[in-house]
Amino acid sequence: MRIGIAGAGGLGSNVAVNLVRTGVKKLKIVDFDVVDESNLNRQFYFMDQVGRPKVEALRENLLRIAPDLDIEIVNEKLTRKNMRKTFNECEILVEAFDKKSYKSMLIEECLFHKKLIVAASGIAHHDIDRIEIKNVGQRLCIVGDFSKDIEEYKTYSTKVSIISAMMASIVLEKGGFYEDGDA
Repeated sequence: MRIGIAGAGGLGSNVAVNLVRTGVKKLKIVDFDVVDESNLNRQFYFMDQVGRPKVEALRENLLRIAPDLDIEIVNEKLTRKNMRKTFNECEILVEAFDKKSYKSMLIEECLFHKKLIVAASGIAHHDIDRIEIKNVGQRLCIVGDFSKDIEEYKTYSTKVSIISAMMASIVLEKGGFYEDGDA
């Protein structure tokens, strides 16, 4: 089963690391951005990767963890026109966008074509006591505090890491990746 990740920033890069470290072998990661020095406090990149496309740098980092990883990267901006086709072969999709409009667009375009979408809402600020998981029907799980938006608050690696680990755990559990008795 191939897992798609829409966005390779703080959430996307850390979800990918968690999935690969748990044994997931097939990923498709899509992003159009480049690594910036300001990303290094919360994203899975390194100083010598600044200026490189995020998807290329992330592929390199993930292959250092799991050389046998089957990873497809796409360095392009997702739009309403290309989103469903881009993730057509992915049964599970991780939404890891910064902007609310893109989050909504991904859910609207892909929800009824996927086994599961795992999304985030409210990942900014440093408080972690209100992080929760909301299941919206059978195919959509949203993780976050649902109030602290990145447009209003700074992001911190601690909260981003916790939320991305929770998102990866949902993918693993609902995707059937855990062995019997482990879930």
